[in-house]
Amino acid sequence: MKLLLPLLLLALGGCYAQEKQTRCAIAFYNVENLFDTVDDPRKQDDEFTPRGAYRYTDKVYQQKLHNIATVISKLDAVLVGLAEVENNTVLKDLANQAPLSGRKYKYVWYDSPDPRGIDVALLYDATRFKVLSSEAIPIQMMGLATRDVLYVKGILDGDTLHVHVNHWPSRGEGLKESMHKRRAAAITNEKNIRRILAVNPNGKIIIMGDMNDNPDDESISNILGAKNDKTAKLYNPWYTLHKSGKGTSVYNRKWDHFDQVIVSHGLVSGKGWRFDKAEIYDADFIRNKGFEDAYPLRSFKGYHWNNGYSDHLPVILHLRK
Repeated sequence: MKLLLPLLLLALGGCYAQEKQTRCAIAFYNVENLFDTVDDPRKQDDEFTPRGAYRYTDKVYQQKLHNIATVISKLDAVLVGLAEVENNTVLKDLANQAPLSGRKYKYVWYDSPDPRGIDVALLYDATRFKVLSSEAIPIQMMGLATRDVLYVKGILDGDTLHVHVNHWPSRGEGLKESMHKRRAAAITNEKNIRRILAVNPNGKIIIMGDMNDNPDDESISNILGAKNDKTAKLYNPWYTLHKSGKGTSVYNRKWDHFDQVIVSHGLVSGKGWRFDKAEIYDADFIRNKGFEDAYPLRSFKGYHWNNGYSDHLPVILHLRK
């Protein structure tokens, strides 16, 4: 009898490990201004310093790190695309937070020409994902200084994946006035996708990010070519959620679904990893009950620390074998 219990536990552990290898979560999260406290003279980050408008002290920074790490730990994802991270210092500090310490996350990051100093990055579980190559692909447009597209090629449990992490130009100057910038970002992604598919028509490609456009906007549906159609070159599983009124961020009391994870046809059909389902992570603790429809609980209320998380909700794409 004494021998049976260890054997049973070992068998259950083996089953769990096997199940783990047939399921995989891939997430994206705009973490809203994850800065360190040091003033970078090359960037417009003065507000996020101890003497800046946000009074961004080390105590606030450490709590911000802990809050974001707590959310990421709940996502239980092998790959996590991030937007609005300042540099590799915050990525290193984030990966070392207690809620993530058992996950063995590493990261890929490049400094971009964004004037505020906010970049994209990819956290990855090094026990399951091996990086083969990476590069920052600039968005080619005269006079545009914005986040590059982070392109990472790697192997996920034996399958080659091509991952693109994005943070497209915002609508701050107006929807129509800024539309051409997001078109340029879409073109940049589409060119690299076309290059990959020319080599392997069944290539497994992921395009994730805060697009600052919704699934039915021209930049995504037409220029990038991501459709609500599993037979298309790119499948966008967020279209239906958006049409139902759901989203990941709020502007003028209206939900937008800017945060998306899009997949190529190679991840919809064929062998190996395949699309299973998509969901918005909208746990109560990251939503503000003080607003109608439980808007995301932001880090700051005005310039005052609110002990919140982000003005965006994370999204998760589930794969299965």
